[in-house]
Amino acid sequence: MDTNLEVVAALLSSAPISVDAAMAAVESDTAGAVVSFSGIVRNHDAGKQVARLSYSAHPLAQGVLDAVVASVAEGAADPDGHPVRVWVAHRVGPLEIGEPALVAAVASSHRAEAFAVCSELVERIKAEVPIWKEQFFTDGTAEWVGAGALPDAGAGTADNPGAESQ
Repeated sequence: MDTNLEVVAALLSSAPISVDAAMAAVESDTAGAVVSFSGIVRNHDAGKQVARLSYSAHPLAQGVLDAVVASVAEGAADPDGHPVRVWVAHRVGPLEIGEPALVAAVASSHRAEAFAVCSELVERIKAEVPIWKEQFFTDGTAEWVGAGALPDAGAGTADNPGAESQ
């Protein structure tokens, strides 16, 4: 099986993102499976009530996102030789409870490949793309949480504010 991944979109977005739009973008006549993931802003974290949050992306974040998607593509293969289609977006800026923060959709001829690619994509983005989350709690406090790290950046440096919170 040769790698045959088609990246429909890999983006950082200050505008709202939609699971329905992501799924529609990857659908095709050859896709027997479309798998999606939507990471939603929840109203709690570690026993505290979250009021809202904001994501900040390092200037290198888009390039790292592109590299992650390309790396996942190296192992993606549809057993029938059809394209495995990928759409992924991560929000930046302020978000409210209930809004999607990370959306991914993957289409393949068969479900196993679609699930595998979607899962790897989400895990790698969360681990590698330099995007940090600032959570604002209902008690008036706030904290930074790392959702990725810069390559070769030291923990807790000014370039990597969330490194210690991962």
